[in-house]
Amino acid sequence: MNNRVSHHTLPEYLPHEIPVLYHDDYIVALEKPSGLLSVKGIGPTKIDCLAVRVASAIEGARTVHRLDMDTSGVMVMARDADTHRELSRQFQDREVEKEYIAVVGGVVNQECGVIDIPIRKDMDNPPKQCVDFDQGKPSQTNWSVLEREQDRTRLLLKPSTGRSHQLRIHLRELGHPILGDDLYAPPELQGMSNRLQLHAQSLIVTHPATNERLAFLSTCPF
Repeated sequence: MNNRVSHHTLPEYLPHEIPVLYHDDYIVALEKPSGLLSVKGIGPTKIDCLAVRVASAIEGARTVHRLDMDTSGVMVMARDADTHRELSRQFQDREVEKEYIAVVGGVVNQECGVIDIPIRKDMDNPPKQCVDFDQGKPSQTNWSVLEREQDRTRLLLKPSTGRSHQLRIHLRELGHPILGDDLYAPPELQGMSNRLQLHAQSLIVTHPATNERLAFLSTCPF
């Protein structure tokens, strides 16, 4: 008999002060803070990460996708191998809906657009990615303007692919790097924020047990 729970439980905090947006016996949705790795890196100084913190408190939790260390916002994790496979498939088949908020340098004059630029790892400058129209992987980002100020613009981003550093590179190629981006923005834009101004505010997935579409939301902190 299957006694696993597949309904929403009350939000709570993990012992490590990670806000939990949703959890049941299949999936967990959390808010990753800026400055925390999604998964372990190489070396003793890069052991602390969201995956380790969550796994220590929630049985079976395993990583499905990642956010850059300096990006904050919604992440989902699976609690068993079957759920992990199904959620991973949803990401691979582009069935997951994602929305990000970014604040970029300068005034973006157009109201909306699509950035379609292939990217790949920059083998000469890790951990950077680079544009490569010959060998890069297809990458698409839909964007629209939410608010303009004198020296910056707030954008809503809806990527249809999930390449590493995709949004950061695409906005640089648009001519408007993200404020606080220490990899792709010039020094004057890096200095306009004490963190990367990129936040994953919404993630919609299909529940592997109920087939219900679930939307997880995180308020943008900047």
